[in-house]
Amino acid sequence: MKRVFSGVQPTGNLHLGNYLGAIRNWVALQEDYECIYCVVDQHAITVFQHPAELTASTREVAAGLIAAGIDPEKHILFNQSQNPDHANLAWVFNCIARLGWLNRMTQFKEKAGKHRENASVGLYAYPNLMAADILAYKATHVPVGEDQKQHLELARDIAQKFNNDFKTNIFPQPEPLILGTATRVMSLRDGTNKMSKSDPSKYSRINLTDTADDIAQKIRKAKTDPEPLPSSADGLAGRPEAQNLIEIFAALSNVSRDDALAANAGKQFSKFKEELTDLAVSVLGPINTEMQKLVSDDTYIDDVLAKGAERARAISEPIMADVFKTIGFVAP
Repeated sequence: MKRVFSGVQPTGNLHLGNYLGAIRNWVALQEDYECIYCVVDQHAITVFQHPAELTASTREVAAGLIAAGIDPEKHILFNQSQNPDHANLAWVFNCIARLGWLNRMTQFKEKAGKHRENASVGLYAYPNLMAADILAYKATHVPVGEDQKQHLELARDIAQKFNNDFKTNIFPQPEPLILGTATRVMSLRDGTNKMSKSDPSKYSRINLTDTADDIAQKIRKAKTDPEPLPSSADGLAGRPEAQNLIEIFAALSNVSRDDALAANAGKQFSKFKEELTDLAVSVLGPINTEMQKLVSDDTYIDDVLAKGAERARAISEPIMADVFKTIGFVAP
C-alpha cells in the first residue's frame, strides 16, 4: 500500500505558488495513492496566531483544498489538532532526535533570524512534529518542495533511530515526491524571491480568493523588462521576472517551458500579460467560485474536518499503541 501524507499551514491566503507547487500535485496523487492531507494548525502556532484568525484561516484553507479538487470522501482531510497522536508521537521523537540534528536545520535559522534566543521551542522542534505527522500514519511517500527536503531527511533519521534503539521495524523510511512544473513560483514584483503570503505587497502574489479583476490587475502590474519574450530558455538568462511569468504560463497550460516559449516567442509583455490573464482566470476562476461557496458554510467545513480526523485517528491509534508498547508505557 502506498500512502501519502502532506500538510499545509493555515496562515493566510492560499496563493498561486501553493496551487502550482503543491495543491495541484496533491489532487493528481489521489489517483494512485491513499492520501492523508492535513491543515497543520499545531505547526502554525510555533509563531503567535490570533485565535479568531487561526479559526478562519483553517476553514479557508480546507475550503481551498476541496475547491481545488481534494476529495474528502475518498481520501482524508482534517486539521492536525483534532488528532492528539501527532503531539504524542512528537514528544516521543523529541526524546529520539538529537540536538545536533536540529541544529543543522536551515529553516529554523532562516525563520528565527538574528533573534534566535527569542524563538519558541516549538519553532525549534518543528521538524520533530513534522516527522510525527508523517510517521503516525506510516506514510510511504511525502510530496515536498526543496525547502522541506531536509525535514524529510530528519524524519527518516528519526524513524531509523527509533527502530534501531528498540530493535523493531515499526516505522518505514518515507520517500520524497518532488512533482510537477513550476514547483517554485516567484513573486510578481521580484522574480528573485519566492511568492509568499508574508510579502507586504498584495501585488506580489495571486491568491486563490482573488476575483478575475484582481488577477488581471496583479498580472498587469507584474514586473517585467522592455525586451520581448525569447524563443528559447537561453534568452531568459538574467531576466528573472520574464522567466517567472513564462513558467507560470507553462504550468497553467500543462506544457513545458520550451513549448510555452515557442508559443509566445517575440511577443511584447503587454500582449503576453493579456493571454496570461485569460489563462489564469480560466484555471483559477472555478476554484475561486467554489471556494467562496464553501467558505460561507462553516458547518460543512467543520463536518468534513471532524470526519477526516476520525478516520485519521482510526489509522494512527493502532500505530501509537504499538509505539507505546514498544517503549514500555503502561496502557489499558
